[in-house]
Amino acid sequence: MKESAPNTYRFRLGRAAYIRTSLMALLLLSSFLLSGLVAVLLGLRLFSTYAHTFTFYLKWQDVLLALCCYITFISLGGCVFIIRFLHALHTGYRKEMIVVSDSALIVRDLSHENLSSIFWYISTALTCFLTALVGLIPEVLLAWTVHLPSPELAVLASGVTLVLGLAGLALTVPFLSFIVVGIVGSISFCRKMGSPQTYHLTTNATLSIDRFVLTIIYPDAPESMINLNILELDDQRDLLNLLRERWDGTQRLWNPRLGEEIELALMEAQRSAVLI
Repeated sequence: MKESAPNTYRFRLGRAAYIRTSLMALLLLSSFLLSGLVAVLLGLRLFSTYAHTFTFYLKWQDVLLALCCYITFISLGGCVFIIRFLHALHTGYRKEMIVVSDSALIVRDLSHENLSSIFWYISTALTCFLTALVGLIPEVLLAWTVHLPSPELAVLASGVTLVLGLAGLALTVPFLSFIVVGIVGSISFCRKMGSPQTYHLTTNATLSIDRFVLTIIYPDAPESMINLNILELDDQRDLLNLLRERWDGTQRLWNPRLGEEIELALMEAQRSAVLI
């Protein structure tokens, strides 16, 4: 804990949590970089293996090439997310993760669960694209049906494939729209990754501690859940005592049971200190 101004206290991310989360982030970053590199190499190799002439059907090579390009794109997006989180992680370790003043509480969510959110965001984006490609399979099959030896069979098979293609578009179009929405939403997702959230310590604030996780709820503000285990042991106790002091100052209006929750958290912090 560091007092940067009168009645303003800053708590930094613990060293052990910083190192552990940084290593996990770097591992995930390496995975995204490797995936993007492999996709680029496969795409370049595939690009030179077929003629790029216009056809009335969709070539399977074009589908695979589009998939390689998309994997490269989302892999780079995942790298940007992780670099943004690493920057926030470094700021929380060098400067502050939690700031407590007389009137406000500023927190950064620097839990390793942010990495899980990044992974599932990218996985969902890939799943949506694969689902959109499934809807285009009939257009790919046209390349086979139009070359059937029997003209009657070719016309019949192509007609059935076209009908299936229309049904496939009902699957492709919505999932492509999901991808567009996801790309637009990724800007906000990246911007909020580990960014500081400010909560005014008024009667509108609701604070609770359950399983050593501090939950902060405030009207018209996103909910924050801060795992106190990522703080140093001394900072855990100092923060809990400081929150109890601020809670008493507001006549215990944040949460009538917060005092009991803080006592339980202090006991857990004490047990952790004894085990170490």
